[in-house]
Amino acid sequence: MVVAPNRYLTHGSWAFLWPAQLLVLRIRKRQIPFKNLLRSHVSLLRSTLDMILQADRSSHPQDVAHPFYYLLRCIALVTTALTIAGSTWYIAVNLTTPSDLTAIYNCSAFFAYAFSIPLLREKPQADKIISVMIAVVGVLVVAYGDNTNKQEQDGSANTRLGGNMLIGVGSVLYGLYEVLYKKLLCPPSGTSSGRSVIFSNTVCACIGAFTLLILWIPLPLLHWTGWETFEIPTGETAKLLSISIFANAVFSGSFLILISLTSPVLSSVAALLTIFLVAITDNILFGRELTSAAIIGGLLIIAAFGLLSWATWKEMREESEKEATDLTSDIEDHDD
Repeated sequence: MVVAPNRYLTHGSWAFLWPAQLLVLRIRKRQIPFKNLLRSHVSLLRSTLDMILQADRSSHPQDVAHPFYYLLRCIALVTTALTIAGSTWYIAVNLTTPSDLTAIYNCSAFFAYAFSIPLLREKPQADKIISVMIAVVGVLVVAYGDNTNKQEQDGSANTRLGGNMLIGVGSVLYGLYEVLYKKLLCPPSGTSSGRSVIFSNTVCACIGAFTLLILWIPLPLLHWTGWETFEIPTGETAKLLSISIFANAVFSGSFLILISLTSPVLSSVAALLTIFLVAITDNILFGRELTSAAIIGGLLIIAAFGLLSWATWKEMREESEKEATDLTSDIEDHDD
């Protein structure tokens, strides 16, 4: 198995998102001395973190004076949930069927919504619930629509049950990871999109840095005990692994930005669109058949994403109108 090394390299690569972001800012603002640019950038990050703490000061009053420790604790918590969730996929892939793996793991959209209700204080809404259920049905159609009996009988019943339970834990933890990130590490509503994007990329890089600095510790132990050996990839393997790591860093950075700008539920359903995109890519590049189940399931996921996007836009517009109304009322009361 290559669970721990793969997760370490993949998540550790996120650390390079912050230098890449700084490089982009440098290119866009070449007229500003780098020292001044860096100072301004760090000041923006610090002020954004202060905004997060001030938005819910009652929950962590001790952290207002020590925001760095708050950031470190939250990064450790979020990274732990993400690492365990991701590792379950690599372990369960050898225990259960590909269909079960795909279907159960991608139910994280449901758990993201379930956790959003108590942690983010979201009100249950019929259109959002229907959207998530349609997305889950679409995943099930893709996973099981064209399976043969032989495929479903691979592996013993015990190992398959264990694999399904394991990937179920991973699905729950991935949904929790998304909601925890939104609750603990995202600027409050009303923050400019530019500030949110910059802070989100920085948090993603912090998750990568935490992975590089801390999560290497189990690797030598796993290697020496023989539980999981680690070999330096070479040749074609190294090339494909590099492409995979780069693609994952871009996807994950974009995913966290979407959560920051919208919600974990919308982002989770949006990520399900990759299932349909993978099927199309396989058809174009490798000539694999684009099955009816893949098409129907993909269309269901697209429909769910469209419905959820509309529901999210409507909710955000209503909140904006309410804030404008409250502001007007406060001004009128002050004048009186």
